[in-house]
Formats: sequence, structure tokens, C-alpha cells
Amino acid sequence: MATEGLHENETLASLKSEAESLKGKLEEERAKLHDVELHQVAERVEALGQFVMKTRRTLKGHGNKVLCMDWCKDKRRIVSSSQDGKVIVWDSFTTNKILTASGDGTCALWDVESGQLLQSFHGHGADVLCLDLAPSETGNTFVSGGCDKKAMVWDMRSGQCVQSFETHDSDINSVRYYPSGDAFASGSDDATCRLYDLRADREVAIYSKESIIFGASSVDFSLSGRLLFAGYNDYTINVWDVLKGSRVSILFGHENRVSTLRVSPDGTAFCSGSWDHTLR
Repeated sequence: MATEGLHENETLASLKSEAESLKGKLEEERAKLHDVELHQVAERVEALGQFVMKTRRTLKGHGNKVLCMDWCKDKRRIVSSSQDGKVIVWDSFTTNKILTASGDGTCALWDVESGQLLQSFHGHGADVLCLDLAPSETGNTFVSGGCDKKAMVWDMRSGQCVQSFETHDSDINSVRYYPSGDAFASGSDDATCRLYDLRADREVAIYSKESIIFGASSVDFSLSGRLLFAGYNDYTINVWDVLKGSRVSILFGHENRVSTLRVSPDGTAFCSGSWDHTLR
């Protein structure tokens, strides 16, 4: 038995020795390929001039250590998370400003850093439930919707309402700009979604069916603008052909009201949120 143990130890030592020998040979072969350093290759490359970078925006709003961040695909917004338990979506173009809708019938533009009210928007006759910023390339406007059944388009610089639409029969819960910025859709408690053309200054389509009797709580367009996704209070999501006005799909799965939905920046998926405590 002792002889067998000694033999095993000798074999293990022999294998270790062989492994070390092979590692040495690999290092020798690697060294043969290492015939030049990176900085030597770079001697033939034109040197960079003085590289100057400036801080363009300081985004203040977190109350503790910032742990991570990333850019959104639109190249404009930034999402950050912090040890304060908050996730904040920033608009890097407009610095520390946020736009809010309120139950007092107004919308407001705020400076996050100072807490100062920069501009208020008066015109709704009841609670403002939703708003959406126009695509950045189309100008400084936003659209809002409220319990007064109105959808209103605002100029952020002047604070004035520039267009108003009142064709819904109940509260407007959601508004969303068409990808080009030339139109917007709305979803309402009257169980319809509607499309408004800003150039024609009128409603151009209604998305509804007799079988749909529950309100629409959230809307969003596909990347191309051909489809309109709408979440409803009957726990479903309906998909509409924007041009034809017909329903092309209905999605089930949530066990309570669909409260929000958004298409991904690359248009390959969309996510919905519900009162059933889940995202899908």
C-alpha cells in the first residue's frame, strides 16, 4: 500500500513538472510573436492635438450616491439610479427641467436644481391627466389631456395654447405624439382612441368597436407609426392599424387594468404595466 502511494505521488509530481515545461514553451512561442510594442507602432500615426472637454450639463436631483446610468436610444434622455431609491429620467437637452401635469388644471415647467417654477400653462378646466413632449426635431411643444375632455397643444416658450381639440366624450387618460411629430393620438374613458392631425387642425380617425366598452388608459405608436397600441381598463391591449382604423390584434394576460405601455426605442418590443403589479 505504501508503495502504491509513493507511485501516485511520483506520477503527480511528474505531471506537474510536465505542465510547467509546457507553460514555459508556450511563453517562449508567445515571446517570439511579441516583436514590437504598441507605442512603437503608434509612432507612424499622427498625434492628436490638445483634447479639451467641457461639462455641458450638471443634472441635480438625486439625494444620495449615484450608482449607475445609461443613455436611451434616442440619444437625448439619460436614466440614472441612486442609493436614494430613485430612478430618474433626464432630458440632456433641456438640462434640469421637468414638465408636470396637475390636478389643479395646469401644466408646469420646473427647474429641478432650484425647484423654481419656470413656466405655467393655464387652459384646462379640470384635472390634467397626461402630457407628451413633441419629438425634439419638431420644436418646443407638448400636448396635454385632461378630465375636461380636451387635448391641448402648448408652446413651451410662450406658455400659450396653440391648438385645442374637444371631440372625446369623457376624460382623456393618455396622449402620444406620432413619430414624425405632425399628429398625436389620445386614449379616453369613452372607450375610444383618436388621431389628430396638427397640420389639418382636426381629428382624422377614431379607433373603436362596439364590443369595447371600457376606457383606454394608455397609448403609444410603433416605430413606423403604422400601429397604435392601446391599453384598456378591461385588462386587454388592443393593436390598431393607424391608417385603416381597424383592430389587428388583441392581447390578453394582465389580471387588472393596463395602466401604462411604451414601445422600445428600437421598435422591436413594447412593455405594459398593470394594476396587477406586473410588467409584461
